[in-house]
Amino acid sequence: MSATGEQYVVDEHGNRVAVILPLQEYERLQEDLHDLAVVAERREEPTVGFSEFRKRYEQ
Repeated sequence: MSATGEQYVVDEHGNRVAVILPLQEYERLQEDLHDLAVVAERREEPTVGFSEFRKRYEQ
C-alpha cells in the first residue's frame, strides 16, 4: 500500500488497471465531483457583487 492508502490492481503484464482507495478518500472525491458539477451547471448564471450580497442578506 502506498503512503496515501491507495492500492493498485494489475493485469498479467503488471500494468495498473484499477485502483483501490480508502472509503473516506473515495467519498471526498465524490463530493468534489458533485461540487464541480454544480459549478459547471451554474456558470452561466449572473454574478452578484459583494456589496449587493451584503445588502440582500443583512436584512
